[in-house]
Amino acid sequence: MVGWFEIPVNDMARAKKFYETVFKVKIQEVDFGGLQMGWFPNQNGGEGATGTLIKQESYIPSQEGTLVYFMSKDVQNELDRIEAAGGQIYQPKTKISDEHGFMGVFIDTEGNRVALHSNA
Repeated sequence: MVGWFEIPVNDMARAKKFYETVFKVKIQEVDFGGLQMGWFPNQNGGEGATGTLIKQESYIPSQEGTLVYFMSKDVQNELDRIEAAGGQIYQPKTKISDEHGFMGVFIDTEGNRVALHSNA
């Protein structure tokens, strides 16, 4: 079970604006012992892990490596906001199977590959 995730950024203000626009959430900027972080809202017992945007020299945005999936009611909702927010669609809404729903993948403003999942 995933307990936390960190998404590397080069420009915290740009990344914060992108994720707030795409997911319609408020990200809290925090100086965590010298690390610049942007905390995603806690789901208060809801499904899934929470995490942060993070700016630090050893954190390098990338399209390779681990792929984080954000849960959605319908991935098309967020995909429709990606390009206007400065990101790029990497994989449009795609049916996984009747049992496993749908997915979509985007590249954020920092160059990270991030995914979406929904049952609808």
